[in-house]
Amino acid sequence: MTSLALCAVVLALAGDSVIAKPVQRATSSHISLPFARRMNTTGIPNLLAVDQARAKALKNRSSSKGTKTSARSPLAPAINVPADNQVVDYVATVLVGNPPTEFFLLIDTGSSNTWVGATTPFTVTSTTVDTGNEVEVIYGSGFFFGEEVTDQVQLANGLTITNQSIGVAELAFGFDGVDGILGIGPVDLTVDTLFPDDTDTVPTVIDNAFAQGLIDERLIGISFEPTDTIEALNGELTFGGINTNKFTGEMTFVPITSTAPASEFVGIDQTVTYGAAGTPILATTAGITDTGTTLLLLATDAIEAYQTATGAVLDDTVGLLRLTPDQFASLESLFFQIGDTTFEFTPNAQIFPRALNTAIGGTDDFVYLIAADLGSPSGEGFDFVDGMTFLERFYYVFDSANSQVGFATTEFTDSTIN
Repeated sequence: MTSLALCAVVLALAGDSVIAKPVQRATSSHISLPFARRMNTTGIPNLLAVDQARAKALKNRSSSKGTKTSARSPLAPAINVPADNQVVDYVATVLVGNPPTEFFLLIDTGSSNTWVGATTPFTVTSTTVDTGNEVEVIYGSGFFFGEEVTDQVQLANGLTITNQSIGVAELAFGFDGVDGILGIGPVDLTVDTLFPDDTDTVPTVIDNAFAQGLIDERLIGISFEPTDTIEALNGELTFGGINTNKFTGEMTFVPITSTAPASEFVGIDQTVTYGAAGTPILATTAGITDTGTTLLLLATDAIEAYQTATGAVLDDTVGLLRLTPDQFASLESLFFQIGDTTFEFTPNAQIFPRALNTAIGGTDDFVYLIAADLGSPSGEGFDFVDGMTFLERFYYVFDSANSQVGFATTEFTDSTIN
């Protein structure tokens, strides 16, 4: 994992937000946290295997609820993904305690516990309170368990949360070079993560920021940007509002899907077609949006339809679909219908940045696709994962208060940076 340059945490002030369908209450200022995209260049990690393992763990989460008897029984033997499995990360700098310790945390809408200590040791300070609970979270491509404390957490200038639940890792697997997770998903994902107090939810950082009057809305806006460099400070989390400078046109909001198990996460319903002819790829179905997944994962039958439409072949070295240069020249857009809006996912958006091919064990001049096999058929209530490579092309909002998700185009939607 490359070293993360120090992220300066700033207070970003933006103008009043105007949002379409439905109209949200405008806020005059937003507290924003910049974050960095970076790649792990150690070894030759299997990017698809990591994403598939994560998706499987998330999908199976509901079937395992209520089965844990102790936080000291992690499922490590069932995890066979190499420990150096961080391939593409979005990482924010978070300060914990007083005096504070600086941690680099992965930004994750697919989980909701915030925890530290995978790399940088946690230090007990004057604001640390031991709750007596143990805490454990399984991510598929990794896990951690340790002790729960409450402590002061500074996410940005002007956003210091007190009495925030923090997991302090005693053992962490699969988090090479980062310190833990900033969990910003639905609060219900925290059920069954504590022991012995395993029945209640644990307020997320967004829940506590709202409850303490630090933000006006229980909402977070996420801005990603595509890049072809190993590391770039190219992201922003906006707490309690939406930064209208980060998107173009109108914002489309859709409710969290009612279809389980996608409904437990930041799940939506969408339809996917290919090209001007509207070739069906994935009929209207439920899946999730997830900042903790790198690729765009589609159900096996959908990826087979996509492979037929594009002529791509599977590259056994990296596990991704591959096109020849001539095929790439003929590649057409994917179209995602989300609510009443169709979002175009351009040919350039569909490929992995060629300058970074070697970082995933690939060949310099090959064209790899970022749409890949979820590992299970459609019709199971969890038929896609719109991961970071999808979200980099759109502004993304999780409005937990109203159980809805927002999308809008950005200046990078049509970027040819790849």
